[in-house]
Amino acid sequence: MRVQYGSMEQRGYALVLGAGIIGLSTAWALQRRGWTVRVVDQATPPNPAGASVDHHRLIRHAYGAQQGYMRMVDDAYAAWDRVWADLGEAHYEETGVLALDEGGGAWLPASREAMRGHGLAMDELTPDQVAGRFPFFTGQGVAEAFFAPRGGVLLAEPIVAGLADHLARRGVEFIRATVTDVRERRLTLADGTALTADKVIVCAGPWAPRLLPGLKGRVTASRQIIVRLEAPAELAEAWARAPMLLDLAHEGGFYMVPPVRGTPIKVGDHSFSLTGDAEDDRNASSQEAETILALAARRIPGLDRYRRLGARACYYDVEPAEEFLAETVAPGTLVLSGFSGHGFKFGPVLGEAVANALGDTALMPYLPGWAAGRESAAPGLLRAD
Repeated sequence: MRVQYGSMEQRGYALVLGAGIIGLSTAWALQRRGWTVRVVDQATPPNPAGASVDHHRLIRHAYGAQQGYMRMVDDAYAAWDRVWADLGEAHYEETGVLALDEGGGAWLPASREAMRGHGLAMDELTPDQVAGRFPFFTGQGVAEAFFAPRGGVLLAEPIVAGLADHLARRGVEFIRATVTDVRERRLTLADGTALTADKVIVCAGPWAPRLLPGLKGRVTASRQIIVRLEAPAELAEAWARAPMLLDLAHEGGFYMVPPVRGTPIKVGDHSFSLTGDAEDDRNASSQEAETILALAARRIPGLDRYRRLGARACYYDVEPAEEFLAETVAPGTLVLSGFSGHGFKFGPVLGEAVANALGDTALMPYLPGWAAGRESAAPGLLRAD
Protein backbone atom coordinates (compact mmCIF):
# COMPACT_ATOMS: atom_id res chain seq x y z
CA MET A 1 0.00 0.00 0.00
CA ARG A 2 1.33 3.45 -0.91
CA VAL A 3 0.92 6.27 1.59
CA GLN A 4 0.61 9.91 0.62
CA TYR A 5 2.79 12.40 2.54
CA GLY A 6 1.90 15.99 1.63
CA SER A 7 2.44 16.40 -2.11
CA MET A 8 4.84 13.46 -2.34
CA GLU A 9 3.75 9.86 -2.66
CA GLN A 10 5.67 7.66 -0.21
CA ARG A 11 6.66 4.54 -2.11
CA GLY A 12 8.63 2.66 0.52
CA TYR A 13 11.91 2.43 2.37
CA ALA A 14 15.18 1.68 0.58
CA LEU A 15 18.67 0.90 1.85
CA VAL A 16 21.53 1.75 -0.51
CA LEU A 17 24.89 0.16 0.22
CA GLY A 18 27.68 2.33 -1.16
CA ALA A 19 28.15 6.09 -1.36
CA GLY A 20 30.04 6.24 -4.64
CA ILE A 21 28.48 7.68 -7.77
CA ILE A 22 26.22 4.68 -8.43
CA GLY A 23 24.91 4.48 -4.87
CA LEU A 24 24.42 8.23 -4.54
CA SER A 25 22.76 8.46 -7.96
CA THR A 26 20.39 5.64 -7.02
CA ALA A 27 19.59 7.34 -3.71
CA TRP A 28 19.05 10.63 -5.56
CA ALA A 29 16.62 9.07 -8.02
CA LEU A 30 14.73 7.14 -5.34
CA GLN A 31 14.38 10.16 -3.08
CA ARG A 32 13.04 12.25 -5.96
CA ARG A 33 10.40 9.58 -6.54
CA GLY A 34 9.18 9.58 -2.98
CA TRP A 35 11.18 6.82 -1.31
CA THR A 36 12.61 7.09 2.18
CA VAL A 37 16.31 6.35 1.69
CA ARG A 38 19.24 5.50 3.93
CA VAL A 39 22.77 5.17 2.54
CA VAL A 40 25.30 2.90 4.24
CA ASP A 41 29.03 3.18 3.60
CA GLN A 42 32.22 2.41 5.49
CA ALA A 43 33.41 6.02 5.03
CA THR A 44 31.91 9.48 4.80
CA PRO A 45 31.62 10.54 1.15
CA PRO A 46 33.63 11.44 -0.77
CA ASN A 47 35.77 8.45 0.23
CA PRO A 48 39.27 8.78 -1.32
CA ALA A 49 39.53 5.00 -1.48
CA GLY A 50 36.31 4.71 -3.48
CA ALA A 51 36.22 3.95 -7.18
CA SER A 52 34.31 7.18 -7.83
CA VAL A 53 36.55 9.70 -6.11
CA ASP A 54 39.25 11.47 -8.10
CA HIS A 55 39.61 14.76 -9.95
CA HIS A 56 38.03 13.55 -13.17
CA ARG A 57 35.85 11.09 -14.98
CA LEU A 58 35.06 11.20 -18.70
CA ILE A 59 31.88 11.24 -20.74
CA ARG A 60 32.07 10.52 -24.47
CA HIS A 61 30.16 8.75 -27.23
CA ALA A 62 33.14 6.83 -28.61
CA TYR A 63 32.40 3.25 -27.54
CA GLY A 64 33.74 0.98 -30.25
CA ALA A 65 31.22 -1.68 -31.17
CA GLN A 66 29.24 -1.20 -27.93
CA GLN A 67 26.53 0.87 -29.58
CA GLY A 68 24.10 0.42 -26.71
CA TYR A 69 26.37 2.44 -24.46
CA MET A 70 27.02 4.99 -27.20
CA ARG A 71 23.27 5.65 -27.43
CA MET A 72 22.96 5.64 -23.64
CA VAL A 73 25.33 8.61 -23.45
CA ASP A 74 22.52 10.86 -24.78
CA ASP A 75 20.32 9.76 -21.88
CA ALA A 76 23.24 10.23 -19.50
CA TYR A 77 23.70 13.86 -20.54
CA ALA A 78 19.99 14.51 -19.95
CA ALA A 79 20.18 12.91 -16.49
CA TRP A 80 23.26 14.96 -15.60
CA ASP A 81 21.30 18.09 -16.49
CA ARG A 82 18.75 17.09 -13.84
CA VAL A 83 21.56 16.58 -11.34
CA TRP A 84 23.02 20.01 -12.14
CA ALA A 85 19.60 21.57 -11.63
CA ASP A 86 19.34 19.99 -8.18
CA LEU A 87 22.91 20.88 -7.19
CA GLY A 88 22.69 24.40 -8.59
CA GLU A 89 26.01 23.96 -10.41
CA ALA A 90 27.31 21.96 -13.37
CA HIS A 91 30.51 20.12 -12.45
CA TYR A 92 31.32 19.50 -16.11
CA GLU A 93 33.73 20.89 -18.67
CA GLU A 94 33.31 20.24 -22.40
CA THR A 95 36.70 19.40 -23.95
CA GLY A 96 35.95 17.25 -26.98
CA VAL A 97 37.50 13.87 -27.68
CA LEU A 98 40.67 13.02 -29.61
CA ALA A 99 40.80 9.33 -30.52
CA LEU A 100 43.97 7.76 -31.93
CA ASP A 101 44.93 4.39 -33.37
CA GLU A 102 48.32 3.07 -34.47
CA GLY A 103 46.71 0.85 -37.10
CA GLY A 104 44.89 -2.46 -37.15
CA GLY A 105 42.73 -1.79 -34.12
CA ALA A 106 38.96 -2.30 -34.27
CA TRP A 107 37.91 0.19 -31.59
CA LEU A 108 38.46 3.45 -33.48
CA PRO A 109 36.85 2.39 -36.80
CA ALA A 110 33.89 0.90 -34.95
CA SER A 111 33.49 4.08 -32.88
CA ARG A 112 33.68 6.26 -35.98
CA GLU A 113 31.09 4.23 -37.87
CA ALA A 114 28.68 4.09 -34.94
CA MET A 115 29.00 7.79 -34.17
CA ARG A 116 28.46 8.77 -37.78
CA GLY A 117 25.38 6.59 -37.90
CA HIS A 118 24.16 8.38 -34.79
CA GLY A 119 24.60 11.76 -36.45
CA LEU A 120 27.47 12.96 -34.26
CA ALA A 121 29.94 15.49 -35.59
CA MET A 122 33.61 14.59 -35.96
CA ASP A 123 36.71 15.59 -37.89
CA GLU A 124 39.02 12.93 -39.28
CA LEU A 125 42.65 13.90 -38.80
CA THR A 126 45.93 12.87 -40.39
CA PRO A 127 48.99 12.41 -38.15
CA ASP A 128 50.31 15.83 -39.21
CA GLN A 129 46.96 17.42 -38.43
CA VAL A 130 47.01 15.87 -34.95
CA ALA A 131 50.34 17.52 -34.18
CA GLY A 132 49.35 20.77 -35.89
CA ARG A 133 46.05 21.12 -34.08
CA PHE A 134 47.34 19.91 -30.71
CA PRO A 135 51.00 20.97 -30.48
CA PHE A 136 51.65 19.14 -27.22
CA PHE A 137 50.99 15.78 -28.95
CA THR A 138 52.94 14.04 -31.66
CA GLY A 139 51.31 12.28 -34.61
CA GLN A 140 54.25 9.92 -34.93
CA GLY A 141 53.07 6.33 -35.20
CA VAL A 142 49.41 7.36 -35.57
CA ALA A 143 47.54 5.65 -38.42
CA GLU A 144 44.02 6.95 -37.78
CA ALA A 145 42.56 9.75 -35.70
CA PHE A 146 39.38 11.74 -35.22
CA PHE A 147 38.25 14.63 -33.07
CA ALA A 148 34.66 14.80 -31.79
CA PRO A 149 33.57 18.09 -30.20
CA ARG A 150 30.94 16.48 -27.95
CA GLY A 151 32.46 14.99 -24.81
CA GLY A 152 34.19 16.20 -21.72
CA VAL A 153 35.24 15.96 -18.12
CA LEU A 154 33.00 15.25 -15.14
CA LEU A 155 34.60 16.65 -11.98
CA ALA A 156 34.20 13.54 -9.90
CA GLU A 157 35.01 14.59 -6.35
CA PRO A 158 32.82 17.74 -6.36
CA ILE A 159 30.01 15.67 -7.88
CA VAL A 160 30.17 13.01 -5.15
CA ALA A 161 30.48 15.64 -2.42
CA GLY A 162 27.68 17.73 -3.91
CA LEU A 163 25.29 14.81 -4.27
CA ALA A 164 25.96 13.64 -0.71
CA ASP A 165 25.31 17.14 0.64
CA HIS A 166 22.16 17.56 -1.47
CA LEU A 167 20.77 14.22 -0.30
CA ALA A 168 21.50 14.97 3.35
CA ARG A 169 19.65 18.28 3.03
CA ARG A 170 16.72 16.40 1.46
CA GLY A 171 16.46 14.09 4.47
CA VAL A 172 18.46 11.08 3.28
CA GLU A 173 20.23 9.52 6.27
CA PHE A 174 23.87 8.43 5.94
CA ILE A 175 25.10 5.60 8.14
CA ARG A 176 28.86 5.11 8.48
CA ALA A 177 29.38 1.41 9.06
CA THR A 178 30.98 -1.69 7.58
CA VAL A 179 28.55 -4.24 6.16
CA THR A 180 29.48 -7.89 6.66
CA ASP A 181 26.48 -9.66 5.18
CA VAL A 182 23.79 -9.06 2.56
CA ARG A 183 20.59 -11.08 2.58
CA GLU A 184 16.98 -10.73 1.49
CA ARG A 185 16.05 -7.08 2.21
CA ARG A 186 18.69 -6.95 4.95
CA LEU A 187 22.18 -5.61 5.64
CA THR A 188 24.15 -6.82 8.66
CA LEU A 189 26.71 -4.44 10.10
CA ALA A 190 30.04 -5.33 11.70
CA ASP A 191 28.62 -4.71 15.19
CA GLY A 192 25.82 -7.20 14.53
CA THR A 193 23.10 -4.65 13.85
CA ALA A 194 20.65 -5.77 11.16
CA LEU A 195 19.08 -3.12 8.93
CA THR A 196 16.02 -4.11 6.94
CA ALA A 197 14.07 -2.31 4.23
CA ASP A 198 11.52 -2.84 1.48
CA LYS A 199 14.39 -2.74 -1.04
CA VAL A 200 18.14 -3.13 -0.66
CA ILE A 201 20.41 -1.92 -3.48
CA VAL A 202 24.05 -3.01 -3.33
CA CYS A 203 26.41 -0.53 -5.03
CA ALA A 204 29.64 -1.62 -3.37
CA GLY A 205 32.03 -1.31 -6.33
CA PRO A 206 35.13 -3.52 -6.02
CA TRP A 207 33.98 -4.64 -2.56
CA ALA A 208 30.83 -6.28 -3.99
CA PRO A 209 32.34 -9.74 -4.67
CA ARG A 210 33.36 -9.91 -0.99
CA LEU A 211 29.73 -9.50 0.06
CA LEU A 212 28.00 -11.46 -2.70
CA PRO A 213 29.77 -14.76 -3.44
CA GLY A 214 27.69 -15.19 -6.60
CA LEU A 215 29.64 -12.33 -8.19
CA LYS A 216 32.99 -14.08 -7.85
CA GLY A 217 34.26 -14.95 -11.30
CA ARG A 218 31.82 -12.49 -12.86
CA VAL A 219 33.18 -9.30 -11.30
CA THR A 220 36.85 -8.85 -10.40
CA ALA A 221 38.53 -6.12 -8.39
CA SER A 222 41.24 -4.57 -10.56
CA ARG A 223 44.09 -2.31 -9.44
CA GLN A 224 44.51 0.62 -11.85
CA ILE A 225 47.19 3.31 -11.82
CA ILE A 226 46.88 7.01 -12.61
CA VAL A 227 49.68 9.57 -12.85
CA ARG A 228 49.18 13.33 -12.44
CA LEU A 229 51.30 15.84 -14.34
CA GLU A 230 51.76 19.58 -14.74
CA ALA A 231 52.68 20.97 -18.17
CA PRO A 232 55.69 23.26 -18.72
CA ALA A 233 54.79 26.94 -18.41
CA GLU A 234 55.14 27.59 -22.14
CA LEU A 235 52.53 24.90 -22.91
CA ALA A 236 50.08 25.67 -20.11
CA GLU A 237 47.83 27.84 -22.26
CA ALA A 238 47.66 25.24 -25.03
CA TRP A 239 46.91 22.47 -22.55
CA ALA A 240 44.07 24.55 -21.09
CA ARG A 241 42.26 24.02 -24.42
CA ALA A 242 43.22 20.34 -24.79
CA PRO A 243 40.75 17.53 -25.49
CA MET A 244 40.60 14.24 -23.68
CA LEU A 245 42.78 11.66 -25.41
CA LEU A 246 41.71 8.06 -26.00
CA ASP A 247 44.47 5.80 -27.27
CA LEU A 248 42.85 2.44 -26.74
CA ALA A 249 45.29 0.07 -28.40
CA HIS A 250 44.96 -3.65 -27.71
CA GLU A 251 48.39 -3.50 -26.07
CA GLY A 252 49.21 -0.49 -23.95
CA GLY A 253 45.95 1.42 -24.26
CA PHE A 254 45.66 4.55 -22.15
CA TYR A 255 43.63 7.71 -21.72
CA MET A 256 44.60 11.26 -20.87
CA VAL A 257 42.52 13.96 -19.19
CA PRO A 258 43.39 17.64 -19.73
CA PRO A 259 43.80 20.13 -16.87
CA VAL A 260 40.36 21.65 -16.44
CA ARG A 261 39.28 24.04 -13.66
CA GLY A 262 42.62 23.86 -11.91
CA THR A 263 43.00 20.08 -11.97
CA PRO A 264 46.20 18.37 -13.18
CA ILE A 265 46.77 16.44 -16.37
CA LYS A 266 45.92 12.81 -15.67
CA VAL A 267 47.19 9.71 -17.47
CA GLY A 268 45.55 6.36 -16.83
CA ASP A 269 45.95 2.79 -17.98
CA HIS A 270 43.02 1.44 -19.97
CA SER A 271 44.07 -2.21 -19.75
CA PHE A 272 42.84 -4.07 -16.66
CA SER A 273 45.30 -5.54 -14.17
CA LEU A 274 42.63 -7.84 -12.65
CA THR A 275 44.86 -8.07 -9.60
CA GLY A 276 44.81 -6.75 -6.05
CA ASP A 277 42.14 -6.30 -3.43
CA ALA A 278 39.89 -3.35 -2.71
CA GLU A 279 41.30 -3.23 0.84
CA ASP A 280 44.84 -2.62 -0.42
CA ASP A 281 46.37 0.83 0.02
CA ARG A 282 46.16 3.33 -2.82
CA ASN A 283 49.85 4.21 -3.03
CA ALA A 284 51.40 3.52 -6.44
CA SER A 285 54.94 2.21 -6.74
CA SER A 286 57.52 4.00 -8.87
CA GLN A 287 57.49 1.04 -11.27
CA GLU A 288 53.72 1.29 -11.68
CA ALA A 289 54.02 5.01 -12.39
CA GLU A 290 56.84 4.54 -14.90
CA THR A 291 54.77 2.00 -16.81
CA ILE A 292 52.00 4.56 -17.33
CA LEU A 293 54.44 7.34 -18.19
CA ALA A 294 56.02 5.13 -20.85
CA LEU A 295 52.64 4.98 -22.57
CA ALA A 296 52.19 8.74 -22.37
CA ALA A 297 55.70 9.35 -23.72
CA ARG A 298 54.62 7.87 -27.05
CA ARG A 299 52.19 10.77 -27.47
CA ILE A 300 53.77 13.67 -25.54
CA PRO A 301 57.17 14.82 -26.80
CA GLY A 302 59.48 16.06 -24.06
CA LEU A 303 57.54 14.37 -21.29
CA ASP A 304 60.56 14.65 -19.02
CA ARG A 305 59.90 18.42 -18.85
CA TYR A 306 56.49 17.83 -17.26
CA ARG A 307 56.35 18.04 -13.49
CA ARG A 308 55.19 14.86 -11.80
CA LEU A 309 52.54 15.58 -9.21
CA GLY A 310 52.13 12.03 -7.96
CA ALA A 311 50.62 8.67 -8.77
CA ARG A 312 48.01 6.57 -7.06
CA ALA A 313 46.03 3.38 -7.45
CA CYS A 314 42.29 3.03 -7.69
CA TYR A 315 40.17 -0.11 -7.95
CA TYR A 316 37.60 -0.95 -10.60
CA ASP A 317 34.96 -3.66 -10.44
CA VAL A 318 35.52 -5.33 -13.82
CA GLU A 319 33.07 -7.47 -15.75
CA PRO A 320 34.82 -9.41 -18.58
CA ALA A 321 32.77 -7.84 -21.40
CA GLU A 322 32.68 -4.44 -19.64
CA GLU A 323 28.91 -4.79 -19.28
CA PHE A 324 27.10 -3.45 -16.24
CA LEU A 325 25.25 -5.86 -13.96
CA ALA A 326 21.86 -4.79 -12.60
CA GLU A 327 20.37 -7.94 -11.16
CA THR A 328 18.12 -9.22 -8.40
CA VAL A 329 20.22 -11.42 -6.10
CA ALA A 330 17.49 -12.14 -3.52
CA PRO A 331 13.87 -11.06 -3.09
CA GLY A 332 13.90 -7.29 -2.64
CA THR A 333 17.69 -7.09 -3.10
CA LEU A 334 19.37 -5.70 -6.22
CA VAL A 335 23.06 -5.48 -7.09
CA LEU A 336 24.63 -2.91 -9.40
CA SER A 337 28.17 -3.89 -10.30
CA GLY A 338 30.77 -4.44 -13.04
CA PHE A 339 31.33 -0.79 -13.93
CA SER A 340 34.83 -1.43 -15.26
CA GLY A 341 35.97 2.18 -15.05
CA HIS A 342 33.34 3.53 -17.43
CA GLY A 343 30.26 3.56 -15.21
CA PHE A 344 30.65 7.00 -13.66
CA LYS A 345 29.26 8.84 -16.70
CA PHE A 346 26.07 6.77 -16.46
CA GLY A 347 25.50 7.15 -12.70
CA PRO A 348 22.38 9.36 -12.76
CA VAL A 349 20.66 7.63 -15.68
CA LEU A 350 21.33 4.22 -14.10
CA GLY A 351 19.94 5.52 -10.82
CA GLU A 352 16.79 6.73 -12.54
CA ALA A 353 16.31 3.42 -14.36
CA VAL A 354 16.73 1.47 -11.13
CA ALA A 355 14.30 3.73 -9.28
CA ASN A 356 11.73 3.40 -12.06
CA ALA A 357 12.09 -0.39 -12.13
CA LEU A 358 11.76 -0.65 -8.33
CA GLY A 359 8.62 1.45 -8.53
CA ASP A 360 7.06 -0.62 -11.34
CA THR A 361 7.68 -4.36 -11.25
CA ALA A 362 6.71 -4.64 -14.93
CA LEU A 363 9.91 -2.75 -15.80
CA MET A 364 12.31 -4.86 -13.75
CA PRO A 365 12.79 -7.63 -16.40
CA TYR A 366 14.05 -5.00 -18.85
CA LEU A 367 16.65 -3.51 -16.53
CA PRO A 368 19.49 -6.10 -16.86
CA GLY A 369 19.64 -6.10 -20.67
CA TRP A 370 19.49 -2.33 -20.91
CA ALA A 371 22.16 -1.87 -18.22
CA ALA A 372 24.40 -4.32 -20.09
CA GLY A 373 24.11 -2.17 -23.20
CA ARG A 374 22.51 -4.99 -25.18
CA GLU A 375 18.87 -3.92 -25.32
CA SER A 376 16.92 -0.71 -25.79
CA ALA A 377 15.13 0.72 -22.80
CA ALA A 378 11.51 -0.32 -22.31
CA PRO A 379 8.99 2.52 -22.24
CA GLY A 380 9.05 4.05 -18.79
CA LEU A 381 12.43 2.69 -17.74
CA LEU A 382 14.16 6.02 -18.37
CA ARG A 383 11.27 8.19 -17.31
CA ALA A 384 12.49 11.43 -15.74
CA ASP A 385 10.86 12.40 -12.48
